[in-house]
Amino acid sequence: MVERSELPVGFRWGVSTASYQIEGAVEEDGRGHSVWDVFVERPGAVKDGHTGRVACDHYHRYREDVSLMRELGLDGYRFSIAWPRVQPSGSGAVNAAGLDFYERLVDELLGAGITPLPTLFHWDLPQALEESGGWLARDTAYRFAEYTSAVVERLGDRVPAWITLNEPFVHMVYGYALGIHAPGRALMLDALPAAHHQLLGHGLAASVLRQHGRQVLIANNLTPVRAASDDPADVAAAAAYDALHNRLFTDPLLLGRYPDLSAFGVDLDDFVRDGDLAAISGPGLDGLGVNYYNPTRISAPGDDALPFAEAPIDGVPRTAFGWPVVPDGLRELLVGLRERYGSALPPITITENGCSVADEVGPDGAVDDRFRIDYLAGHLDAVARAVAEGVDVRGYYTWSLLDNFEWAEGYHQRFGLVHVDFETQKRTPKASYAWYRDLIATHRADHAR
Repeated sequence: MVERSELPVGFRWGVSTASYQIEGAVEEDGRGHSVWDVFVERPGAVKDGHTGRVACDHYHRYREDVSLMRELGLDGYRFSIAWPRVQPSGSGAVNAAGLDFYERLVDELLGAGITPLPTLFHWDLPQALEESGGWLARDTAYRFAEYTSAVVERLGDRVPAWITLNEPFVHMVYGYALGIHAPGRALMLDALPAAHHQLLGHGLAASVLRQHGRQVLIANNLTPVRAASDDPADVAAAAAYDALHNRLFTDPLLLGRYPDLSAFGVDLDDFVRDGDLAAISGPGLDGLGVNYYNPTRISAPGDDALPFAEAPIDGVPRTAFGWPVVPDGLRELLVGLRERYGSALPPITITENGCSVADEVGPDGAVDDRFRIDYLAGHLDAVARAVAEGVDVRGYYTWSLLDNFEWAEGYHQRFGLVHVDFETQKRTPKASYAWYRDLIATHRADHAR
């Protein structure tokens, strides 16, 4: 059996976070409003009315958090930059104080021997841009490139690689199609322009990064799609879902074309212009970020307007979020990407993988999250098996360093290696923190012999 101990020399270990989920300080130092600042004020939008106004107070406590990362022995830290801190209105004048914060963070990381891996957009679009159409508007892609230029001009000399977008599929579906995330639109298939404009924004931003000699990645939530049965109707439904969830966001990047979406009865020609696909695929990728949580099982639809229906995955453990735990699905996904894209597939980094557990601080002051340890161990074994099958995987960034604001769930789902008391902001490393620290140290020691 291939195990995580057999991951290659130079494999990079990290953790991931996102700006709105941890920073707080939403009114400080000239930061503008984001779509999430507005969305959380809607009655019923977020469980128990929670907001990210304070979150983990990382804006003020980043040195403490970097110290926790140093103790873990990390190679890299994936975080996101809040666009409204840099350009409060989403365009035009740059807010120097916002960039000052990220400069302090980057320098603190480098001083700790940790390589920064910034994500330029992790869902907190400036509200002013949303009022002009958000990602449904083509102009937002050009504003994103402008914002990218401002950030890389300040930080590019110290940051070698950049992630443009986080999970454009999830942002399109939850934010624009279903309305359960900010900006809270419920447009169903009319949300598809948000997919194309995010990808166009990626392509334009990638060109800017290339001009500065920086490496370019993108991170998406990908899932292996399984048909509920061998029935041709279920197989066709699974193919339709795979096209929407996975291929819509990888085919244009790696193959320069969109997949067949005829099952949805939509025509992308209404908003895809000449030259767009060349802009999306042209700069190329130095790496593909894969965010994995679970496979998806699909059956033919009933009366639903969509050409698929999600079917349950039974007989497996579930996280506190109710998500099925299927570690081998990660191996299946990685091997499937290599088989689908061949030489067009760049090196892969696992940019998110983790689980929510109902963690509590015990009477002894410790947090025993054995479920999370088993989860991470199983998924890292799956990565090692994929590597043994020939997939080029360069690193693993678990989600997340800290318990944080979990979007529409507020503070009810805990993903962190570090427990956060959101009233006192006390950080308590969990058992999984010590396990991850020891795993990293052992991997390095084994390969140093």
